[in-house]
Amino acid sequence: MDASSSGSGSVVATLRKLIIDGHYPAGTRLAEIPVATALGVSRTPVRLAFRTLQQEGLLQTVGKRGIVVRAFSEHDVQCALEVRGALEGLAARRLAERGMPEAVRATLQGCLDEGAQLLAKGHLTEDDIGRWSRLNDVFHRSIVESTESSVIADAIARNNHLPFASADSIIIDPNALDREYEKLRFAQLQHQLVVEALERRESARVEMLMREHAYIGLRYGKLFGLKVGPLA
Repeated sequence: MDASSSGSGSVVATLRKLIIDGHYPAGTRLAEIPVATALGVSRTPVRLAFRTLQQEGLLQTVGKRGIVVRAFSEHDVQCALEVRGALEGLAARRLAERGMPEAVRATLQGCLDEGAQLLAKGHLTEDDIGRWSRLNDVFHRSIVESTESSVIADAIARNNHLPFASADSIIIDPNALDREYEKLRFAQLQHQLVVEALERRESARVEMLMREHAYIGLRYGKLFGLKVGPLA
């Protein structure tokens, strides 16, 4: 369980992977000092990681027990992913139908450019995990917010509190960055296809692409030789 980088993004990714692999089963109490010691980091990134994972619905506060791993089933995760894919697909379809404003086009292109730059060196570093998570969040949020309606965004925000439902909760194994690189390359390609479909105003196609893209965090590891948990 080596997470030598002090960045909270790497610690979040490590803890997320340990939970999905069953290393920390449902109901396990997590405390900052033991986790920091196990991961070889300071308490600060662990504290920030706990906060992020609570927002994602993987951890919860239970009375005097403190922070514990939340119980969830494969069915819960699959339903949450399906809901996110459907909602993001709806947002993308509406955006394609009315045409992309220049500001949205520029933001999405900026995400593509940053993703290409991140991947250009041919490998990943632990610092890249947080960087990818941020650009991925901007990419998805820009599409959702482009609808200029709070209905879809509010529904996605509620769904994001379920385990592995948010766009930036993609599973990345810090101990297999060579193979994770291939998965992110595929995610980058999907982003490119989404932007292309939006530019061509292909509403049905972009809706399908967003629905499929929602599954990359849990479904695609096997294609790249990654060790996958029971939900993958």
